[in-house]
Amino acid sequence: MKTLLKNGTVVNVFTDSLCEKDVLIEDGVIIGVDSYTDTEADHIEDVTGKYICPGFIDGHIHIESTMMTPTELSKSVLIHGTTGIVADPHEIANVCGKAGIEYMLKASENLPLSVFLNLPSCVPSTPLDESGATLTAEDLMKFYDNKRILGLAEMMNYYGVVNGDKDVLRKIEDALAKDKIVDGHAPLLTGRELDKYVAAGVQSDHECSSFAEGSERIEKGQWVMIRQGTAARNLEDLIDLFDEPWNRRCILVTDDKHPSDIYNDGHIDAMIRMAGAKGKSIPKAIRMATLQAAQCFGLKRMGAVAPGYRADLLVLNSLEQVEVRDVYCNGVKVVNDKKVIEIKEPELDEAILNEVNNTFNVEKQSSTDFIYPEESNRCRVIRCIPGQLLTEEYIADINWSENNGIDLNRDILKISVIERHRNTGHRGIGFIQGIGLKKGAIASSISHDSHNIIVIGTNAEDMACVANCVIEQGGGCAAVCDGKVLSKLSLPIAGLMADLSAQELSRQHEHLMSTIYSMGSSEEVAPLMTMAFISLTVIPYLKINTFGLVDVTEQKQISLYV
Repeated sequence: MKTLLKNGTVVNVFTDSLCEKDVLIEDGVIIGVDSYTDTEADHIEDVTGKYICPGFIDGHIHIESTMMTPTELSKSVLIHGTTGIVADPHEIANVCGKAGIEYMLKASENLPLSVFLNLPSCVPSTPLDESGATLTAEDLMKFYDNKRILGLAEMMNYYGVVNGDKDVLRKIEDALAKDKIVDGHAPLLTGRELDKYVAAGVQSDHECSSFAEGSERIEKGQWVMIRQGTAARNLEDLIDLFDEPWNRRCILVTDDKHPSDIYNDGHIDAMIRMAGAKGKSIPKAIRMATLQAAQCFGLKRMGAVAPGYRADLLVLNSLEQVEVRDVYCNGVKVVNDKKVIEIKEPELDEAILNEVNNTFNVEKQSSTDFIYPEESNRCRVIRCIPGQLLTEEYIADINWSENNGIDLNRDILKISVIERHRNTGHRGIGFIQGIGLKKGAIASSISHDSHNIIVIGTNAEDMACVANCVIEQGGGCAAVCDGKVLSKLSLPIAGLMADLSAQELSRQHEHLMSTIYSMGSSEEVAPLMTMAFISLTVIPYLKINTFGLVDVTEQKQISLYV
């Protein structure tokens, strides 16, 4: 059957221009962009006054960070015009290993949203971490034959790449030998060390937090992924990359974005709106989110409204507001007048489901577990930077006699990471500044990338209570005050994802977030997402894992005391 989108204005991503054309579709492919009569099609959609552009592609996303199953994510992003994603399942792989990758492949099969995967490069992210699994180069090889596997995901162990770690380099070499791409993750790496990293075959980076950082990567041949997630909001700092010539080597990504943020604010469409509001060209931003994303990953015949291209198309009510009305995936209308047409959940066998559920193996916590011995008044404190995943080291004088060092007047709170995969009993404890809680405690089993239990609190009793709430749920997030659970969110799938509809998940997540804000934290902080990255030992400078504080630059454990 031939479908004709008639009388629309096409966004041409090859020329960044607008032209009044009809678009003719057959068997999932655009067969013409021209002027057609009604007799030349079987079905006609009059899109007079509307704009036709390619579907958006999110070039780097962790499905697990949305807390949704692939099906629910599909429903959530399609209405915002995202028709394709390139996902890195390293969150669930750090919990469940190869079974986690299998789950993601099966759970995203035959969805209208095109779900491509890159294989997790760092499970665990570094040798310092305690994850639920380890994936070697040999473990990954069998997945490369799957057509939806595009390459090797963010190579976070840049330390290993630069210093010639054979196991790390083998993963890169295997991907390149299979003619696959290799994505990067090397915050603040520069100069000759960046040269070594790029020369190893790493083609991109999504960790740029300044124009200087981004432009250096582009000059050295990398793609720069401009990121706007929940905690890492880099678009404003990278806004000049939307200009020529830089925008020719940039794509748009969300990386980690919470469900209520997608539900309320949007997805890639929101990034394009932001760029437009800052005076940047909407057609160029659309090019970055479509054609260039496809080119970056070698997705042939995707990302443009042109003959021979896959018919992943959007009909926009407004170009300036990037207001999505209709969405076509592979030539089939999947969103009609801003409403998703029914999407069925793929059937998963019991064996896969058993692998990704019941992933907790940890004892109940007590308040004494969060009391740290006094050895010195001079201590290292992790200081958060709003809108960034980077942290700073802050040296503070700690008054141990008051609440075991917690000081609400200076926003110095207690933080702990508890191993939860093998019941080792390992527990790192430190101090953090910038979360803003004035009472109670919060906890989550989302703590990148090993996904142990992370807790931040104003007192030991509530920290134990909130950690136990997460354990009892078999994964999730919670907020506690005075021993009472004020709000909680269950994430039974690997302790990372919910078995809820996107709408219900968003409702529960919003309630949890509003509860945390009522406890003193600020929306500017994005407390849950920020907390999740405090245990990621590949983003400078000071982080914490199950053994204690980590100097990320030196890749070593360090003492709390100075």
